[in-house]
Amino acid sequence: MATIVLENLVKTFGKQTAVKNLNLEINDKEFVAILGPSGCGKTTTMNMISGLLNPDSGKVIFDGKVMNNVPAGKRGVGFMFQNYAVFTHMNVYENIAFGLEIRKLPHHEIDREVKAVAHLMQIEHLLGTNASKLSINDMQKCALARSMVTKPQIFLLDEPLSNLDAALRNIMRAELKKIQQELGQTSVYVTHDQVEAMSLADKIAIMNFAVLQQYDTPHNVYNKPKNLFVARFIGSPTINFFNGSYETGTLKLKDFSGGNLPVSAAYKTRVDEALQHDRTVLGIRPEHLKLSDTKVKGMPELKAKIISYEPLGSKTVVYLHPDANPDTIIKSAMDSDYEAGIGEVKWLKFEEKNLYLFDEVTTDLVLRFS
Repeated sequence: MATIVLENLVKTFGKQTAVKNLNLEINDKEFVAILGPSGCGKTTTMNMISGLLNPDSGKVIFDGKVMNNVPAGKRGVGFMFQNYAVFTHMNVYENIAFGLEIRKLPHHEIDREVKAVAHLMQIEHLLGTNASKLSINDMQKCALARSMVTKPQIFLLDEPLSNLDAALRNIMRAELKKIQQELGQTSVYVTHDQVEAMSLADKIAIMNFAVLQQYDTPHNVYNKPKNLFVARFIGSPTINFFNGSYETGTLKLKDFSGGNLPVSAAYKTRVDEALQHDRTVLGIRPEHLKLSDTKVKGMPELKAKIISYEPLGSKTVVYLHPDANPDTIIKSAMDSDYEAGIGEVKWLKFEEKNLYLFDEVTTDLVLRFS
């Protein structure tokens, strides 16, 4: 059993607030990612969980016990950082065994545990190899094994894959998730990479400017973002936003000359009740925004000019300017074989169910139309 509760955590450095009134509950055996841009407070949060930093106020609670005054070395947590910090003068076996030897375990127990975790990490054949001769990928596995062999109930990982190239990151993401599930450890993973968070985590805590923005499953933070920041931060290519206003059942989009978008009767009452201000932001993800050579029956007159392409193998991202605003860029994810000329004007088509409506003033999500 290893639950983590963060209760009204606050941490400041001089006049800078790093974490503000953070409340978070991580269940036993959950894999939680703390995601956000640089300086948002994610690493500070992890350091308070580990005991490397003390909160100015609030509580860090493990399994119902307040840990604020418990030293880091007695909290029963394991660490994995961006800098692997393996002992290069030791071989792999000695690296993995280090923490167990500090605890003065019998030699036969150390040998059993080292070989077991080396098997799990698929580095059994490297146990006699000097750590300085390892590849980056194997060095990371060695550091991970050294942290895991002590069997901490809580495992903290601070951007451990950021030094790897893209191919190795993909491999290690899959391995990390598999290992975490097999060991059943409660894991907290800090990253600024949304792909890592979405693929690894059971839940994602998204932070910005020291404040928790949303704490939810990967599915929900993508499909039901709480506000404009979360919607923009999650998704690649990023979501399209169109500023406008709402008047008597019609969304008026400023970026288009024909930007009147009637709200269907099925949603009008919900929009009327939920919207606090007339100023709105309409969101639609690139995969839901398609291009047509002719106006689509029943669709509003939204036209845009192609300015560039980005072939990505399985899809082609098309970039466009709306006809009334050359400063706005629209993104449409089309099939991989899509072709059209730069400068061509296209009609936009989409389904109402795929739209998001945000309040421009509060930035909160008002309605996901689906």
